[in-house]
Formats: sequence, C-alpha cells, structure tokens
Amino acid sequence: MDVTRNEAERRFELAREGHTAVLTYRERDGQVTLIHTEVPPALRGRGLADELAHAALEYALQHRLTVRPVCPFVQAYLRRHPEYADLVGSSTA
Repeated sequence: MDVTRNEAERRFELAREGHTAVLTYRERDGQVTLIHTEVPPALRGRGLADELAHAALEYALQHRLTVRPVCPFVQAYLRRHPEYADLVGSSTA
C-alpha cells in the first residue's frame, strides 16, 4: 500500500475507493508526535491503520526522530512491534 506524507496537513494518508485513512502528527525538535489515527468505516478491517502506523514509524526511523505515541492505536501497534521500541522517547506519556 502506498502511504503518503502530507506535510501541509501534517498527516500520513492512505487513499482507497474514494476514502482516505489518516494518521495525524506533529513534528518538531527531533520528535514526531503521533496524534490520531482515523479510518473511514468503509475501509475498516483491512489493515490500513497498521499501514499508517508502520509508515509513520519508518519515517521516524529514517529521519532519526524520537516518537511520542499519543494515539492509542499507535501505542497498541508499538506493543505488537517491539522492533520500534527504541524510537519511543523517554518523555513519552
């Protein structure tokens, strides 16, 4: 799947069938805060939220950013994917 980063809207996006799933974020001072994941009802159950979380974490990895996972979905994704644990900043709530 092709996740794109919409820098102007501060979100990762995944478009399918006329709908767009998004993961909103804020980036500053070497940290990316992953705020909220939203998948339209028509697209749920297809793993799109996983794809968004994966893309956001890979972006953080490639750009050497720490991650602050505010979004409950991203928090759960991180529990299932401990390979990204080193990205999570120590100040994460």
